[in-house]
Amino acid sequence: MTEETPGFDEKPDVPSGASPDDAEPKAAAPSSEEGAAPAGDASENAGLVAQLDQVRTALNERTADLQRLQAEYQNYRRRVERDRVAVKEVAVANLLSELLPMLDDIGRAREHGELVGGFKSVAESLETVIAKMGLQQFGKEGEPFDPTIHEALMHSYAPDVTETTCVAILQPGYRIGERTIRPARVAVAEPQPGAQPGKAEEGTEAKDGSDSAENKESGGPDEG
Repeated sequence: MTEETPGFDEKPDVPSGASPDDAEPKAAAPSSEEGAAPAGDASENAGLVAQLDQVRTALNERTADLQRLQAEYQNYRRRVERDRVAVKEVAVANLLSELLPMLDDIGRAREHGELVGGFKSVAESLETVIAKMGLQQFGKEGEPFDPTIHEALMHSYAPDVTETTCVAILQPGYRIGERTIRPARVAVAEPQPGAQPGKAEEGTEAKDGSDSAENKESGGPDEG
């Protein structure tokens, strides 16, 4: 009977030429739980896809909100610009309206030959400035009467007009662009009542008389 040396474990026999690692026991085969790992990955991917869809939906909503805000801002800018132009036009029109009596005095002085010397230079400078501000004068003798831009202060009849006509400009009218500051104050003349029919009858009688005279001279139907 042999004695065993205490403190040493018996090692398995190792074939000659093999490394010590070959003597280590092989790892156990993977369990069934490790084989189920791909199913967990698929579930995680589905969760990521759902989160991505939510992010895309939120991004589309924020993009639509941004586009709507941008459109509202552009509309606001256009309204502000339109209001600014309108306020400017009203302010200029109010200022020029206060200058119209002065322009009327300058016009009367020019008609009477009194626009001379320094007064002439000042008047011409003023007219140049108001022209740059867009003030336009209108109203001429002989043009048809238009109640939208003319104000009739005098009325008469005339045989030489075929429609209501401005025969005298008492005060010129002024406008800025399409805005009329003051209508032209005019004297108008209308066709004389019955003038045209009377002329037509006179012309007919004269023609009939000449035809009768010609018939008599030529021995026409009167001889028969």
